[in-house]
Amino acid sequence: MKLNRRKWAAVCVFLYLGTYLAFRASHIELWPKDGKHYLIFPKDQLWIYYFYRPLTYVDSKLTSLQFHIGLLQP
Repeated sequence: MKLNRRKWAAVCVFLYLGTYLAFRASHIELWPKDGKHYLIFPKDQLWIYYFYRPLTYVDSKLTSLQFHIGLLQP
């Protein structure tokens, strides 16, 4: 099966969005101090933060979700 460039681009975008949504669903924390939800990026794997950074801008505007690298400190 031979895919043209548009199909490859669509597959890549679908995978990028899908993996972000899966990561987002498994890394959200509610911080009781301010009552806001935060998406926590692992401190020891900053590449994940930089890989998904473009989507975090859109996500923040649409959902008011906050972002943090490493665990939140009380």
